[in-house]
Amino acid sequence: MKPYHHVPIHECHEPLVPLPLKEFAVVTPHPYVALGAPYGDRSPYWLRQTVVDALRRVQAELQAERSGWRLQIFDAYRPIPVQQFMVDYTTQELAHQQGLDWSQLSVTQQQTLLETVYQFWALPSHDPKTPPPHSTGAAIDLTLIDDQDIPVPMGSPIDEASPRSHPDYFQSSAMDNPQFHVNRCLLRQLMEAADFQQHPAEWWHFSHGDQLWAWLTTQQTGHFTVARYGCAEPPSDSK
Repeated sequence: MKPYHHVPIHECHEPLVPLPLKEFAVVTPHPYVALGAPYGDRSPYWLRQTVVDALRRVQAELQAERSGWRLQIFDAYRPIPVQQFMVDYTTQELAHQQGLDWSQLSVTQQQTLLETVYQFWALPSHDPKTPPPHSTGAAIDLTLIDDQDIPVPMGSPIDEASPRSHPDYFQSSAMDNPQFHVNRCLLRQLMEAADFQQHPAEWWHFSHGDQLWAWLTTQQTGHFTVARYGCAEPPSDSK
């Protein structure tokens, strides 16, 4: 369990609603659908209503600062079977990058790889007390694109399982391109102004209302905060 899993969930039963995709830029095809992730008849483009409303405010503020820029949605709602699929996929990819065959690794070696994976991916838990953030409809993975529809450089791709994914990795002036940190800070400042919290290990992941959000809010304010979103499902015909 991660520290935020101890935060209680007081489900508010706010519905999941479809993301208004015409208002935002979207990574297409959806990256996990393209890999064959088992969405079934569910769509990845659903979030809680409050989260969608907050994203609209973020984009309005972004465009007030940078004319023509938009939020680019990478991923939103994630059924638990998809979470399991992506954990397995990422683990296999990490093993391959290190020249290893997962099936030939010892239990200790497998555990070492999984520890790295779980720095970035939530446990695919079916326990209603410990849902993966994306399975609550409260978490969003996103970046920025400029007025030419070109992704703003952030220094590492979304989902890279490495230290470069940490939000402040490029903060040091010794880094080759300090603009990466400036761009990450712009995204973070806009999202935090709309009451999102950023994942400590991922520059692209933000949430509002889930356990991670509540835990981080408590750390920052000193006032105990509970989560209001637990595991949720969109309508079965939401593809």
